[in-house]
Amino acid sequence: MTDKADRYLKAGTRENTRKSYRAAIEHFEVTWGGYLPTTGDGIVRYLAEYADKHAISTLKQRLAALAQWHITQGFPDPTKTPNVRQMIKGIRVVHPAQVKQAAPLLLRHLEQAVKWLEAEAAAALDRGDYKTLLRHRRSIAMVLIGFWRGFRGDELARLTVENTQAYSGEGITFFLPHTKGDRLHEGTTFQTPALTMLCPVEAYINWITVAGLAKGPVFRRLDRWGNLADKGIQPHSLIPMLRRIFKEAGLPEELYSTHSMRRGFATWASANGWDIKGLMSYVGWKDMKSALRYVDAGMSFGGLAARAGPALHAPR
Repeated sequence: MTDKADRYLKAGTRENTRKSYRAAIEHFEVTWGGYLPTTGDGIVRYLAEYADKHAISTLKQRLAALAQWHITQGFPDPTKTPNVRQMIKGIRVVHPAQVKQAAPLLLRHLEQAVKWLEAEAAAALDRGDYKTLLRHRRSIAMVLIGFWRGFRGDELARLTVENTQAYSGEGITFFLPHTKGDRLHEGTTFQTPALTMLCPVEAYINWITVAGLAKGPVFRRLDRWGNLADKGIQPHSLIPMLRRIFKEAGLPEELYSTHSMRRGFATWASANGWDIKGLMSYVGWKDMKSALRYVDAGMSFGGLAARAGPALHAPR
């Protein structure tokens, strides 16, 4: 019975969260030399030591790990004392965090990258270079789905063929068993229509056709020799992959990350008349604050958006 309970308890916490919590406990005990269980005063001393060395987000994540350790071990939570709360406020005042955001991917840059990739894919097909064709078809599908669907890197990495339905000229539907905002793990369905240009539906169909995919991860690893793996890509590998694509296409790759596609779509949608509620519904944001972080109100794609925009409308 205990083994079954442990299995479900473990499933209720994401692997990345478990790893970061273990690292936080190790930092407190080994790096700093603290002892567990600790007190509110111990937490204050710990925070004072690292207040000018780590971001407030890092410190709060470590507090969350320490809080969980105490609660699960049956000890009082030392992170909720008035002194600890006051300490966090003081750190915010003395060391204000400057939010770093990825630059939004410009639609003209997306268009330039896809145009280059399509030309390279066609050339590879003509010379019978199947492995290069695979790489470029994967890249096209990745950037177009990532942009028009506003997916984060981890969401792109978790897409599966079984949970994706695409119909040429109509649209594509993705189902993810869990997402960042889906605390109850109910699963979320995402839909995107076919577009007259830069179409994510055609890009997906072309990719799974040339790769011969019938099940498993949509986006697979390709080794240095161009061989397609059974396992999916890792989220952390997406940034170097995207930057390589943009660099090869002659774009300023250092500006962009996986969040650039999400911010690029949000900025494009805002500039093309989508209201914030429609954008939140489409992308899957649960709160206004999260959505507004991605919208660059001072930036507009202007006439560039009109070339790909008419086929994609805001939800009514």
